[in-house]
Amino acid sequence: MNTADAKRILETALICSTQPLPVRELRVLFEDELGADTIKSLLTELQEDWTQRGLELVSVGSGWRFQSRPEMRDHLDRLHPEKPPRYTRAALETLAIIAYRQPVTRGDMEDIRGVTINSLILKQLEDRNWVEVIGHRETVGRPALFATTRQFLDDLGLASLDQLPAIDSPAQHNALIDALTDASGPDQAALPMDVPDDDGLAVPAQGVASESLDAAVVAAPDPSLAEEFPAESPVDPDPDAAANDGADAPAVPLEKSP
Repeated sequence: MNTADAKRILETALICSTQPLPVRELRVLFEDELGADTIKSLLTELQEDWTQRGLELVSVGSGWRFQSRPEMRDHLDRLHPEKPPRYTRAALETLAIIAYRQPVTRGDMEDIRGVTINSLILKQLEDRNWVEVIGHRETVGRPALFATTRQFLDDLGLASLDQLPAIDSPAQHNALIDALTDASGPDQAALPMDVPDDDGLAVPAQGVASESLDAAVVAAPDPSLAEEFPAESPVDPDPDAAANDGADAPAVPLEKSP
């Protein structure tokens, strides 16, 4: 089989696949006649072949995939004028803490943010398959340890956690949150969390980038990071309660004086 035919087979498989394909699965296309290094070399050539097109071939956490280029987003959004789902800023900050400090417990996150984290925020991140419990800390109560998933890498277009930008100051933290709120679009993975922010405003979620969860740097939570993740309120609001705004709250019966 010549190079052109092999590239055409890879190209077809990747375009038709709904999920990223790792090299080991791509080798199956050729009945393992082509080695992993040869496959990677062909993928690199394909990347160059598509440099002038609206799609690009990228490597993410769970494999290789074709996706639209960022500059195409404004045009593609016109096909889907509805607004994408939103994340709250509290959810984005919680996700950022897990991504950078994993594995962490809920208590670690609260120490860093300086607020009590609503349990619904963690549940939403778990339902999105962006974070998961990977174990328990051997201490009183054995609290759950949270870490990000490969789906997190795929949805944000990262190959590994090493690609996450450095955060050394509050300004860089704010830039990361802004990037998270700007990166997702109709063609990228939707972020289904339409929960009001602490100030009542919804914040759209978005992506950044990183080579295998195994490459994650495990660091103990640092109290100094509280400056990087400034608290907005002493307690994260209950999203459902904020939506109802107390309208359905039962009346409190008044006791008569004797």
